[in-house]
Amino acid sequence: MGYAKSIRNKLSKKSGKPELLLTSLLESLSSYMSASDKTFIKKAYEYGASAHQNQIRMSGEPYICHPLSVAQILASMRMDRQTISAALLHDVVEDTDITLKDIETIFDPEVASLVDSVSKIDQIKFGDKAEAQAETFRKMILAMVKDIRVILIKLSDRLHNMRTLEHLPDKKRKIKAKETLDIYAPIANRLGINKVKNELEDLCIRYLYPYRYKVIDKAIRKSKGGQKKFVKNISSKISIAMEDEKIDGDVIGREKELFSIYSKMKNKKRYLDEVVDVFGFRIVVSDVNDCYKLLGIVHNLYKPMPGRFKDYIAIPRINGYQSLHTTLFGPKGLPIEIQIRTKDMDRVAESGVAAHWKYKTKEKEASNSMTQTSEWLKKVGELQEDMSSAEFLENVKIDLFPDKIYVFTPQGDIIPLRRGSTVIDFAYAVHTDVGNRCIEAEINRELSPLKTILQNGQTVSVITKRGAKPNPDWINFAVTAKARSSIQHYLKNMRKSDAYEMGKKLLNSALDEIGTTLRKIGKKRQNEVLDQLGVKNLKMLYEQIGIGDRLAPLTARFLAQDFQKQTTSKRASLEIQGTEGMVMKYGVCCHPIPGDDVMGYMSSGRGVVIHRNNCRNLKTFRKHPTKWLSVSWTDRIDREFSSQIHVETDNKTGVLAEVASTIADSDSNIESVIVSGHEVHSELIFTLSVRDRIHLANIIRNIRKMRSVHRISREKL
Repeated sequence: MGYAKSIRNKLSKKSGKPELLLTSLLESLSSYMSASDKTFIKKAYEYGASAHQNQIRMSGEPYICHPLSVAQILASMRMDRQTISAALLHDVVEDTDITLKDIETIFDPEVASLVDSVSKIDQIKFGDKAEAQAETFRKMILAMVKDIRVILIKLSDRLHNMRTLEHLPDKKRKIKAKETLDIYAPIANRLGINKVKNELEDLCIRYLYPYRYKVIDKAIRKSKGGQKKFVKNISSKISIAMEDEKIDGDVIGREKELFSIYSKMKNKKRYLDEVVDVFGFRIVVSDVNDCYKLLGIVHNLYKPMPGRFKDYIAIPRINGYQSLHTTLFGPKGLPIEIQIRTKDMDRVAESGVAAHWKYKTKEKEASNSMTQTSEWLKKVGELQEDMSSAEFLENVKIDLFPDKIYVFTPQGDIIPLRRGSTVIDFAYAVHTDVGNRCIEAEINRELSPLKTILQNGQTVSVITKRGAKPNPDWINFAVTAKARSSIQHYLKNMRKSDAYEMGKKLLNSALDEIGTTLRKIGKKRQNEVLDQLGVKNLKMLYEQIGIGDRLAPLTARFLAQDFQKQTTSKRASLEIQGTEGMVMKYGVCCHPIPGDDVMGYMSSGRGVVIHRNNCRNLKTFRKHPTKWLSVSWTDRIDREFSSQIHVETDNKTGVLAEVASTIADSDSNIESVIVSGHEVHSELIFTLSVRDRIHLANIIRNIRKMRSVHRISREKL
């Protein structure tokens, strides 16, 4: 009774809110809509308000306040009457007795279709929550392929839900925030809707890491006070220089996004004051020529930082974003980040695809952002074929976190790819048929293997051959969703006879590389290996290699080794499919431990050496891409591994003993320590015994709490 009374009290106080929200919405629509369109939307509001009449939200507000708020977000993007109406009705089918047929009859099929696409899939029964989430996501993405307005409604719906997340229990808040950070914020980023993306990310940090959020938010608020005069002086200086050169434009002091500060601290290992004390400015001018002219002006005013200039006008980002970015040494050496763009570019930077979507624009030629988005949506539509919902979700998520590089075709066309992409990823990005039939490639006119990792700015020419087929081994080094799904699709449809022939060819080739054959190995050794691998016969082994279940190079080496010697080896091994009995060593250059992303490198005389994916020595190994192997850790490893940490401390007596004591208290042994002293600070390099990344993270966390410690990292400080 007490809860019901509390809700009634809240509701009575907010009973007039829907009318206020409706008035605000209609005012926003008046700036770009006709009277008849507004009448249509008001009818949708009245219908939705009637349907939700007896429903209230956890906040105590009438339920219709939520659809009104979603519609208001879409109105700020200047969406059409069907989109706004669908936003007002997007929950009626799910939460009331109204059907899609009712909406189609009273409004139109377009509104009904949008409402259907946005609705959740509650009527379908799933095995678990993860499967339900994946299938809901699949429906949303595929609906988006048909109509981009679907995702704009869904993003606006999620944004308002995140704004009111404080009314949910803590556990549900964290689940929603994690889902938003994993799926919705990256989609907003991919579509270039920066306003929505930035707010979603900031809200996610607020609920996922409340303490970190408070600390960073407090630092931002504090820095604003001291920065006002500084920002005003710089803005004035740039404005005067623009007037002297007769360039019209606006200089705007740019607010820092909280999530951006958090990410820089986390990824670049920066202190809070190093990130907060960076001044940002956006300069919006009339045309592209003024952008480049203004770049020279600001470089004359303040010295530019080397290597910090990016031209996203000539080469736009994957979501259509265009701007010039430069970082300058400002007064007192403080960094100044400047973005220079035109008014149209600024509009796209804020609203992304919503600024040029096909239902609104009257231009015959599609905008760059719309073209880029259409191409991506087409690829997403192709991905879902022959995939489970979970596989589809994971593959799309790969493309939603685009740490991009840009490479060129021989004709000068730009192909954007994920960082770490290989030639095979490039081939499939050009066309699926090119990927399926490629045999080798030229990078900057030099012949290169298909495994070669591509670098920014390279020109790649793929060489194809009629009758050529995908190699199952490609799946081990393809990184883009398009390439991996295309190869998987081929492997699933490959006949057993094809797999047999392919596997036989791959194994014989691998044996030939190490100077032996199956005949030399002999039947006895072959039978021993087949028994150890749990394979009935040689034909089945060929088929497993042919469809990619086993790696031919490792199977060949296993066959060629003396099995008894290998089983008595004390060297630790990873669980790699098809590598039973192989010698494994761990790179002393990067000290990989369970939980790290790793790769294997086949070294002559040393077996397979395991390295972390970010190991600096991988640059050397790129010269021999055919020796790379995909590897993975077992779920349970009952042993310890060597790992290294670099600690920067005060240079004072007893600090080494303090750190060593903390390490011991964290259940770890010190294998070695190197001390290098400076006038103020000391650097301590510890080699420790740890179980996995979690154990190491706990050690680092405990050391970081010490007052005498300034910085700590696995990498060199």
